[in-house]
Amino acid sequence: MNVTLTVNGEQHILAIEPRVTLLDALREHLGLVGSKKGCDHGQCGACTVLIDGQRVYSCLTLAVMQEGKEIVTIEGLAKGDTLHPVQVAFIDNDGFQCGYCTPGQICASVALIEEVKRGCASALTSDLNSPLELAQLTEIEIKERLSGNLCRCSAYNGIVAAVQQVVGQQPPSPLAAVIS
Repeated sequence: MNVTLTVNGEQHILAIEPRVTLLDALREHLGLVGSKKGCDHGQCGACTVLIDGQRVYSCLTLAVMQEGKEIVTIEGLAKGDTLHPVQVAFIDNDGFQCGYCTPGQICASVALIEEVKRGCASALTSDLNSPLELAQLTEIEIKERLSGNLCRCSAYNGIVAAVQQVVGQQPPSPLAAVIS
């Protein structure tokens, strides 16, 4: 069947089978290989993309279900040669090691920041009537909100520090993580 997908601001008409996942459509039909196929079961988050601003595991959703929606992949976050602030922060804070999970981690971090701005609760939210603000975002809260994205290299300290940098907090020194 034909499906029109809007990916990173561009429309693409694909002739695909209805059972093709969004991840496979992105990688195999559009050549956007930033989103990774880690587990292919929605357990690792390496395939995380943004659909209408929400983070989604692209391995768990069908491409045909995304017609009429705005899909943003890691390739679409930068504006020309200008990296997204989260991408810059990941570089500044060594938020990656092997890099396999990094596209999904970055997309999830972008979504996390927008979720906090919208007042979305997490499992740690104690008062649903008083939404968390970016300045109140703790290390534990960041880790909870990113818990659906796994990093086998354990670059979590750099990932948390990257989010802290973007929200205007002072991330801990990389040396502090080594000493503690």
